[in-house]
Amino acid sequence: MVRILAVADETSEWLWNARVRELRPDLVVSAGDLPWDYLEFLASALDAPLLFVPGNHDPARSPARAARSGLHLHAGMPVPDPRPRGGVDIDGRVVDAAGLRVAGLGGCVRYRPGPHQYSQDQYRWNAMRLARRVERATRLDRASRVRRTGPVGRADRDRPGLDLLLTHAPPRHCGDEEDRAHQGIEALPGLIDRLQPAVHVHGHIHPHGRPRPDRRLGRTIVRNVVPFAVFELTRHGRVDQP
Repeated sequence: MVRILAVADETSEWLWNARVRELRPDLVVSAGDLPWDYLEFLASALDAPLLFVPGNHDPARSPARAARSGLHLHAGMPVPDPRPRGGVDIDGRVVDAAGLRVAGLGGCVRYRPGPHQYSQDQYRWNAMRLARRVERATRLDRASRVRRTGPVGRADRDRPGLDLLLTHAPPRHCGDEEDRAHQGIEALPGLIDRLQPAVHVHGHIHPHGRPRPDRRLGRTIVRNVVPFAVFELTRHGRVDQP
């Protein structure tokens, strides 16, 4: 079992404290719109991998690239390290961390000028590209297992290749709201149906004191984690709330 701490949108004084070590997560994921200092504290205090996607209130990505020297460069000149330090931006990417395969999409549906906001058409394109990357990684995994152990069975061929989908905004009509700033992403239900992750984690929708229960899209649990949630997940398996 992989123990996951998921955070989004609102800081928690309970977490921004040495007591956070009591949670002992194997993986930390952020769905966006949190101060970099907060995420850097969690990465440092917990000594666990930190994966994040940007929210619509986060600054634009740093154009810096890491050089062999260890410095980060932009146009050939040294610049500060991209933040949050200790975190990995998985917007539009698929990565393996703590024994799980995780993919991410950042931002929200555009409602005003600013970074990390996209039209529904742009999200459809982003979701298609992400699906292809996940499926390519899954094919490579299966080919590697065939080389090591021989042909795989039907159960292994049919097993979904993604464990956790991390986004800032929720799917359309699945935990979103009707005001322009908080409408969900129309492409997400189709993406979830295609990839069938065990759990989809998102933020963007603040509880404001109201319960935000889990929802389901097919086999996938859709979970609003504002301000944080702790759960356990097995590779290609079930989701448990500790």
